[in-house]
Amino acid sequence: MAGTATRNDKRIPCESCPLRKLDHFRAFTADELAFISEFKTGELAVDSGATILVEGSHSAHLFTVLTGWGFRYKMLDDGRRQILNYIMPGDLVGLQGSLMGEMQHSIEALSPVTLCVFERGKLNRLYSSYPDLAYDLTWIAAREERILDENLLSIGRRSALERAAYLIAFLYQRAKALDLFNGSRVAIPITQQHVADTLGLSIVHTNKTLKKLAERGMIRWADKGCNVRDIDGLLAIAGWEGFSETKRPLI
Repeated sequence: MAGTATRNDKRIPCESCPLRKLDHFRAFTADELAFISEFKTGELAVDSGATILVEGSHSAHLFTVLTGWGFRYKMLDDGRRQILNYIMPGDLVGLQGSLMGEMQHSIEALSPVTLCVFERGKLNRLYSSYPDLAYDLTWIAAREERILDENLLSIGRRSALERAAYLIAFLYQRAKALDLFNGSRVAIPITQQHVADTLGLSIVHTNKTLKKLAERGMIRWADKGCNVRDIDGLLAIAGWEGFSETKRPLI
């Protein structure tokens, strides 16, 4: 896999974390923030295309995405890939490997990614001394399950057009809540191969399906990804009401 991961010496203090300024995340108490500052051991900078975590690996750390995009996936022995979900700033990764002994999926960076690094050994203290943070971890796991439920519904019952509309609307709404789009540009940094591997479609079928959405004026495909032009139209095709959550946890 191309790309590298390097330790970032320019650590952002938790008190100055740019994610905490977003209304999307719940506020911490002073004690919680002090613990998270101690819990964090540093930052990791990952190149686009680099593997962040590998299925079957063991790690002494877990991570929160500070900047950038990535995706979770599993591979079959013959090289076929299934993308399970996408990661964005504020997402916690590596918890599975921390609690179950090893990772059951891999994670790759879609763009340059910065990760906050946390020491796995301090998880017990979080559970014993900070019940609200422990609840937050449970909420994060439940939210991931909810997202996977919707993805399974797409693959199992939605048509190809509905699947594509749902995926793009899902990524757009998540990114918009995190203020990831600059000005009028609303590009999602994925390729059509990523879409195919998420939806369980061939690349040819995926290309034809995305062309239909483009012809209806809902998306425009560019070199750097997918630009959303009509989110309401995508939601209508998908038969999905979108996210209803307000505040969410941030570890």
